[in-house]
Amino acid sequence: MNGRAGALVEIPAVASPRPVKLPSVADEVLANGLRVIAARRSGVPRVEARLLIPTARGTAAPSARMSMLARTLLAGTSSRSATDIAELLQSIGGNLDAHSDDEDVVVTGSALSPSLPVLLDLMAEVLVDSSHPADEVTLERERMVQDITLARSQPETVAREALLRRMFGRHPYGRGLPDPGEVAKVRPPALLAAREKWLLPAGAVLVLVGDVRPERAVALAADAFSGWTTPSAVDPPGLAAPGPIRPGPMVVVDRRGAVQTNIRMAGPAVDRKHPDYPALALANLVVGGYFISRLSDNIRERRGFTYGVSTGVQHLRQQSFFSLQTDVGTEHTGPALVEIRYELERMLVGPISEAEMASAKRYLSGTLAMAIQTQSGLASYLATLAAVDLPISYLRDFPAAVAAITEAEAIDASRRYFRPSQLVSVLVGDATTVAPIAGALAEVEVAQPA
Repeated sequence: MNGRAGALVEIPAVASPRPVKLPSVADEVLANGLRVIAARRSGVPRVEARLLIPTARGTAAPSARMSMLARTLLAGTSSRSATDIAELLQSIGGNLDAHSDDEDVVVTGSALSPSLPVLLDLMAEVLVDSSHPADEVTLERERMVQDITLARSQPETVAREALLRRMFGRHPYGRGLPDPGEVAKVRPPALLAAREKWLLPAGAVLVLVGDVRPERAVALAADAFSGWTTPSAVDPPGLAAPGPIRPGPMVVVDRRGAVQTNIRMAGPAVDRKHPDYPALALANLVVGGYFISRLSDNIRERRGFTYGVSTGVQHLRQQSFFSLQTDVGTEHTGPALVEIRYELERMLVGPISEAEMASAKRYLSGTLAMAIQTQSGLASYLATLAAVDLPISYLRDFPAAVAAITEAEAIDASRRYFRPSQLVSVLVGDATTVAPIAGALAEVEVAQPA
C-alpha cells in the first residue's frame, strides 16, 4: 500500500484456526440428582450460571402454567419481595432471570465472583420457596396475554406456528405459544403446585463458568441446593419422541390482503452426536446458513426478491430439523420458490467449490471459537451440550471433524437432508393470489390462521 487514494491493498491470508484450549472442569452429580458442571475462566472477576430444569417427564407440563411459573419465579419468596430480590442482586453486581420452553425451565444469572455463594443461595431460595404473590401474578398474566396476542398478529409467528403444527401435529413440539385463554386462568395456587411437581433437581443441570476454582464452585452449589429435593418416585426427564416428519401438500395459510409471502420449509435432520452432523452443518452454510450463501446470493443479491434468507439446523431434545425461511413480496412468490428449489437441488449434485468449502469451514470453526470466548458464551454452550449429554471435548472435536469434511461428504449430506421432496412447506400470504401460484408447483392445502 502506497497511501494514494484508490490504491489496491493486498488482504493478508486468513490464518489457520487455532486448536481449542479446553478449560479445567469439575463435573459432579449431587445427592439430590442435580448435575453441576463448573469451568474455570478467569480474567474477569465474575461467574455465570445456567440452570436447566427438565419439566417434561413422559408428557410435557402445561405450557401456560410453566410459562407463568418461570415469569413469576422471581416475584417473591416467603421472606423476600420482588424488590428485595432486585436489591440483593444489585448489591452483588448480579442478575437473575427465568424462562421456559416445552422441555425446560431455564434460570440464568451472574454475579461478581466473591458473591457466588449469595447468588446460588438466592437461586435455591426461589426454586423451593417462590410465593407467586397474587398481585404480581395478575400483572404478569395480563402482560403475557397481551404479548401472545401481539405475537400472533405477526406473520412471522403465524408462519412458525403453522410449520411446527405441520411437522409435529399434537406432539408438544407442535403447540407453539401458550393459549391466551389458558394463561388467563392461571392463579397462584396452581403455580405453587406446579413448582412442587415439576421444578425438581433430578435430571437438572447447573453450569457455572468464571473466576472460581471448579471444585469450590461445585462445593458451594452442593451446600446451596441441599434443601432442593426430589420425591422418591418420579419419572425420568424427557418427552416421548415425535412421529416422523412427513412431507405433504404445501400449506398456504390465508392472510387476506397481505402484500408479502412468508416462506417456511423444514425437514428431518440429525443431532450433534450423529456422524453426519459435521457435513450437514457445513452443507447448510453453503446453501443458506450465512450471508454469503448460495441462496442469499441468488434471491437477495442478484434477484432482489427478499431482504434476507436463511437456513439452519435446529435441535430439540427428541428431534432435529433443517429449516429454511424467507419473506418475499407476493409478486415474487413463484420465482422465489423456483429458485429455492433450484439451489437445494444444486446441492444434491454438486460441485461445491474449494472456496465455498474453505469459507464454510472457517466460519464454523470461527463462530464456535468466538461463542466460547466469554464466560457467558461458554456457560451457555456448556449448558447446551450437557442437555444432550455431550462432553466438553466436543468443543475441540467438532472443529477437527469439520476440517476433515470432503466435498463428497457435504454433497452426500445434502442428498440426505435437503431433498425438496422430503421438506414440509408452509406459505403465509393472501391465499387468493398465493395458492394458484403454489398450486402450479405442488399440491396445495389452504388453511386459516389458528
